[in-house]
Amino acid sequence: ARSTPVTAKTVLGWMYDSGQGGPQDYGQAVVWYRKAAEQGNAKAQSNLGGMYLRGEGVTQDYGQAVVWYRKAAEQGNSDAQYNLGVMYYEGEGVTQDYGQALAWYRKAAEQRYAIAQLNLGWMYESGQGVPKDAVQAVAWYRKAAEQGYAKAQSNLGGMYANGQGVPQDYQQAYAWYSVAATNGDADAVKHRDSYAKQLPPTQLAKAQTLAARYFEASRPK
Repeated sequence: ARSTPVTAKTVLGWMYDSGQGGPQDYGQAVVWYRKAAEQGNAKAQSNLGGMYLRGEGVTQDYGQAVVWYRKAAEQGNSDAQYNLGVMYYEGEGVTQDYGQALAWYRKAAEQRYAIAQLNLGWMYESGQGVPKDAVQAVAWYRKAAEQGYAKAQSNLGGMYANGQGVPQDYQQAYAWYSVAATNGDADAVKHRDSYAKQLPPTQLAKAQTLAARYFEASRPK
């Protein structure tokens, strides 16, 4: 009998994992992810890492999660690159290493992985694994913000509010806080409302126009 193609094995694993087309069965998901992962399929390797991370269908094992995330990450899988970065950042399954976390976040961030861009921005802002660099923090926050990631939009608003990495600009701060608030960031709401009270009416109107423009530009196309 012909063997099941690698991609089909990955899809079959996902169907068991998600319960699509039948009962959810994490054990069977692991079986099929493993078959594809052992044949080199990066998506299956990443998904298998996730099963070990969460203890779904297997005994939870952070070390094995790292093993499979690394295999996928080294093939360029952005999910795995981001998750491997998290493992290094948290010290789960590996010795905590902010430098390695930064390196893997960067690889995912360069593939437009928004949460990796956010985390990379935070590492530059806080100086974890790298010297503090507010300009780089702003650059990465902006990349995630422009993809519609609310927390990055809020953080970018904060950088404008405090003049970190950019000239202090309350109109820009209001605009990004406003977009973040619209996208569901609860903390951004009070910041937006605070700057709404501080800005003169003409500046507030301009800031609201900016907010509308940024919101529209960052919506998924």
